[in-house]
Amino acid sequence: MSAFIPIRSAESSGPSAEPKEAVLFARLAENASLIIALSGGADSAYLAWAAQRALGQHALSVTALSPSFSAHDRAAVEEFVRAFCIRHEFVETREMENPAYRANEADRCFFCKDELFSVLDTLAQQRGFAATAYGVNADDTLDFRPGHRAAREHRVLAPLLDAGLRKFEIRHLSHRAGLPTWDRPASACLASRVPYGTEVTPERLGLIERGEAALRHLGFRQFRVRLHDNLARVEIAPEEMPRALTAEMSATIAQALKQAGFTYVALDLEGYRQGSLNESLKPQRA
Repeated sequence: MSAFIPIRSAESSGPSAEPKEAVLFARLAENASLIIALSGGADSAYLAWAAQRALGQHALSVTALSPSFSAHDRAAVEEFVRAFCIRHEFVETREMENPAYRANEADRCFFCKDELFSVLDTLAQQRGFAATAYGVNADDTLDFRPGHRAAREHRVLAPLLDAGLRKFEIRHLSHRAGLPTWDRPASACLASRVPYGTEVTPERLGLIERGEAALRHLGFRQFRVRLHDNLARVEIAPEEMPRALTAEMSATIAQALKQAGFTYVALDLEGYRQGSLNESLKPQRA
């Protein structure tokens, strides 16, 4: 299986990852108990596994369910926690009830994470957990991510960041630990496919989810369906673009996306890149 690993491969991380992992385990063990926000991506999955190793049943991984979390991602989380016997629960978040979130300005992610961490704060207080943690890594600080501000305001721990772990190192350590998430393609919430200023609605999120499910069914691994009114702007990883650009596959993609509910389908010639909708923003930091 081909893997889409940023920067360098999981096998070539060099000697830096293992000492950082030792720091991570030591710091996790300093907590009497811990809730981990688990989205199912490579970072949060590795953190959930590490916390379970360091704290045993004093660690609880929690996944938030909302219209922006796809059924595909939920199934991946369920499979992961079952395979590694990770103590885990699902909770519901209600960011869709917040007009500031639905308005989808550049700080949308703040309101999503603020809701998530508020729910986890309440859960921690009810269950007597000492702290909450999430899977931000050392590379994430290089991008515009308003959700980090919410984490700081809620005093959420960032163990991977504190240990200085970068994305390629987390993938390497996950691979060494036998975690299937080591080469999982990056997977942000469905709302990240909606351009800033376009209202986030369950209907639009459902349309995007159906479109991406269709691409997954066609065998693509790393992609995004960006919604622009009734047009799907499809981003596909450069490694997979030659297959997408054949006449037969292009027609198949167009048909599948139209069956999902889109009127028009466009293939972005720049291919997949994280945060492409941030290209419309002026340079700024979270």
